[in-house]
Amino acid sequence: MHPREIHISDYSYHLPDEKIARYPLPERDGSKLLVYRNGQISESSYRHLAAQLPENALLIFNNSKVIHARLLFENAQGAKIEIFCLEPSEENSEMASVMSRTKAIRWKCLIGRASKWKEKILQKKTDALKLTAELVDRDAGSFTVEFQWQPEHLTFAEVLDKLGSMPIPPYLHRSSEEVDSTRYQTVYAKHEGSVAAPTAGLHFTEGIIESLRSKNIATEEVTLHVGAGTFRPVKSEKMDGHDMHSELIEVKRETIEKIVTAKKTGKPIVAVGTTSMRTLESLYWMGLKANTNEAKSLDALEVKQWEAYELSPCDDALNSLLEWMKKQHLERLICKTQIIIAPPYQPKVVQALITNFHQPNSTLLLLVAAVVGNDWKKIYDYALSHNFRFLSYGDGSLLFVQR
Repeated sequence: MHPREIHISDYSYHLPDEKIARYPLPERDGSKLLVYRNGQISESSYRHLAAQLPENALLIFNNSKVIHARLLFENAQGAKIEIFCLEPSEENSEMASVMSRTKAIRWKCLIGRASKWKEKILQKKTDALKLTAELVDRDAGSFTVEFQWQPEHLTFAEVLDKLGSMPIPPYLHRSSEEVDSTRYQTVYAKHEGSVAAPTAGLHFTEGIIESLRSKNIATEEVTLHVGAGTFRPVKSEKMDGHDMHSELIEVKRETIEKIVTAKKTGKPIVAVGTTSMRTLESLYWMGLKANTNEAKSLDALEVKQWEAYELSPCDDALNSLLEWMKKQHLERLICKTQIIIAPPYQPKVVQALITNFHQPNSTLLLLVAAVVGNDWKKIYDYALSHNFRFLSYGDGSLLFVQR
């Protein structure tokens, strides 16, 4: 069955409110770890993750950094208006360049209580910083806002750090607190641009990473800037009516070479998080597209929502991508992906996935089902009945691909 025909109601379950973790545990690596291997379920903890992985595994992390994307303004009457920065308004903008911009910038945003925004410009200021927001466009539920600030030598990243707050998920039903500034961020976060955390990585500590190295488990990093759409529930009855969000990925050519070597030598590739998996699987389909005469630019490699089910697979796709990058003299691949991973998708790059427990009726749950098949129900039933904590601040799982 083509995933267009999937009824999202088949990927639902009852998630009691008390199972949702409102806050992180005192220690990052204290979370429980459900291990699914060869159809069997066992329990461990993140502290002992290295013992659950093959010695020659290659782990891929998403090193994107969450920005303080929520900005709270007041209008002239004192009514609060929240601006949630989603992504730069410029298509295919390199996020590092955008975040280092000074003087002025335009972003696509969601606006809470938009009806209260009557004046041309809102402003927010401290003794050392003044930020203005001007509404310049509205399109299909989102807004384009132009930000300007004083002093102009500050970057937009610095402005958000000083005036914004962490965009913790709405299902936590609370405002951002001091603990979220550190705990809703991975210890290896480097490149600013995400408006939601790659949550599988929240459990990792320097100690865990060192325990991986001591077992000769290699690690590499990719960058996918997580958009708010990642956690958006599917509202259409069938997946054909759902518009998958698009996200920007960045991968070094050297990293792709190491992935190719791992595959050739039989080393299991483990994606840390659904965003890492979407990145890795997208690389495969980008390689297929790079092998065509039409692939003259990075835009031509962009993976559309259903292409993974319409293109013919090829064993040499990643090598084709490397060859294309060499011809284009590219050391980094920066491109968008809209890939949706859902049954009956068979992972082309990844052999295992480390991930948290996700919301019902979500594309993330469909991705899990693509990894483990119908056993996703058994896995989630087990987690619910064995006191696992769910969603972003909850416990996690190590899922080996079920062939």
